Amino acid sequence: MKFYVINQWVVFCFIFCTLIGSVTIHAESQKEEAMTVSSGKKVSIEYTLTLEDKSVVDTNVGSEPLSFVQGSHNIISGLENALEGLKIGDSKQVTIKPEDGYGLVDQKAITEVSKEQISQDALKVGAHLQGQNDDGQVITAQVVEIKEQTVVLDFNHPLAGKTLHFDVKIVDIQES
Repeated sequence: MKFYVINQWVVFCFIFCTLIGSVTIHAESQKEEAMTVSSGKKVSIEYTLTLEDKSVVDTNVGSEPLSFVQGSHNIISGLENALEGLKIGDSKQVTIKPEDGYGLVDQKAITEVSKEQISQDALKVGAHLQGQNDDGQVITAQVVEIKEQTVVLDFNHPLAGKTLHFDVKIVDIQES
């Protein structure tokens, strides 16, 4: 009789441990699935941004990672789309065409103004000017040419019209 009770106990323990093991495996696979870049997740990346000529425009390697919520459109769409599905530790090289980056150069955003409208110390090609539009938003322009009576200002983003190359590493993914 005692032998029968022990066998039942052994069978119960075997079944229980098997079930616990499968639950643990299932939970770990769900955790791995949750740790992929997907909409609504807070993602932290390390990146280097270069242009076609290989010049480095920006990098955060060796400093704080860039954090954003995937799908919230806080970074350029081309990069956000390219990161979808990556996991912590994944690295990827991404090429972003202007349309999916900072847009094409808009010729309507290049304008001439009278020299009197620009402060004397900003009358240098390459100088960046800031002001406010009628809605109170801060706008930035770059001096691209100085003529006899006028100054040509470009209100496009400095990276408009450029193909961007990102080397990206996923550092962290969390629920947001």
